[in-house]
Amino acid sequence: MQPHKNPSRRTFLSALSAAALQAANGAPRNVLFVASDDLNNSLGCYGHPLAQSPHIDGLAARGVRFDRAYCQFPFCGPSRASLLTGLRPDRSGVTSNAQVDFRRKNPDAVTLPQYFKQNGYRSMRVGKIFHMGVPGGVGSMNHQDPPSWDVSISPDGLEEESAGEGGNPNPDIRHGLRMQWVRTADDRGQADTAAADKAIELLEETAGEPFFLGLGFVRPHVPFVAPSEFFDLYPLDAIEPVANPANDLDDIPAPAKNLRPFLWNDMGMTPTQQRIALRGYYASVSYMDRQFGRVLHALDRLKLTDNTVVVFFGDHGWHLGEHTHWQKMSLMEESVRAPLIVAAPGMDGNGRATQALAEFVDLYPTLTELCGLPPPPDLDGVSLAPVLQNPLETVKNAAYSQVEYENRIYGRSVRTDRYRYIQWQGDGGGEELYDHDNDPREFHNLAASARRSGAVNEVIERLRAALSRP
Repeated sequence: MQPHKNPSRRTFLSALSAAALQAANGAPRNVLFVASDDLNNSLGCYGHPLAQSPHIDGLAARGVRFDRAYCQFPFCGPSRASLLTGLRPDRSGVTSNAQVDFRRKNPDAVTLPQYFKQNGYRSMRVGKIFHMGVPGGVGSMNHQDPPSWDVSISPDGLEEESAGEGGNPNPDIRHGLRMQWVRTADDRGQADTAAADKAIELLEETAGEPFFLGLGFVRPHVPFVAPSEFFDLYPLDAIEPVANPANDLDDIPAPAKNLRPFLWNDMGMTPTQQRIALRGYYASVSYMDRQFGRVLHALDRLKLTDNTVVVFFGDHGWHLGEHTHWQKMSLMEESVRAPLIVAAPGMDGNGRATQALAEFVDLYPTLTELCGLPPPPDLDGVSLAPVLQNPLETVKNAAYSQVEYENRIYGRSVRTDRYRYIQWQGDGGGEELYDHDNDPREFHNLAASARRSGAVNEVIERLRAALSRP
């Protein structure tokens, strides 16, 4: 299923004048490119009933909020490699966190920040932009691709060694996956506070030249570490674990459930432990939001806001008990859909939300177009600029995601306006089809029905064919 060729696109591009791509003083647009690790749509601007994220919400109020944005692989390393090269995982060569060097397959790749660097921008990184193991790799310079940056900084952090009250409901699960939490007195020693501090310093010293600043926060990735004031925002008696039908897992194929099987069945947590885990996640989101707000305030103070494209996203989705699954590495909606907000000065769509399908591979061509740079060749995404100008526009009719596990389980998904179709190989294989018009939480696998209708068969065949040509 090929991206939809919008008939108005050529008109849009010709009408988008140089004045719209630059500030009133003619200076090139800057880019603030902000990633949050393991962040799903638990944000106020996405309608979450509890999450408090005022600074992210404020960005959404002056930019375009994408309600259906999808990563290409629901795992940190592959998702980021795909997004930053503009190549789908099969082309980037990164399909696990064990091998995240996209240059092994693509030695001459020009990444998104590298492209800006080649076009006269000061390219800077603070925190997790390319893959960085959390918590063990926090502070490490590994995998951060030196050709991409003029300045590259990995702030250290105390992580689970932070002083404070804490807990660990599943100690038998390995480091970096446990639902561990630490409630600290303040934010001293935390990587995200240090990242915001350094980002502000870089903005202050770079205010006179065009810049691409990649700012990567590690929260809300486990361990959930945040000051007490953010835990206090979420009383336990206000938090309810997700409710799932008793037979929810019966129609999910075996390979889906064998993909990191310890993440299913609520990771062995009791309902009380689930509430505590949810509170830790929400507290981490609110703490990260505070640090993001400090950087946005610096943009305002330095009078850079009107000339800076701000992109904010989570690198993939994250289950919080839906289908009894926690964390990432599924191909269901909660794992592959992620928040995406783009605030580009002068775009007519600012202040609105869009239902247009978007993929993370689209960010590379979008940002180069918004900043008036020549389009890079051979990227897999398409520019979302027409949607930023008019949120009712569409530039594609499908979004594609994939996953691999232990060289034995392979899954691929296609999401259209109405349907999600998933095809599995390994461990017996299988298919899933969900009708989002009637089943937005993906409880009823239509592909598993022995009496499925001819119309369902037709949809399956169409989407099965689409998977071979994203």
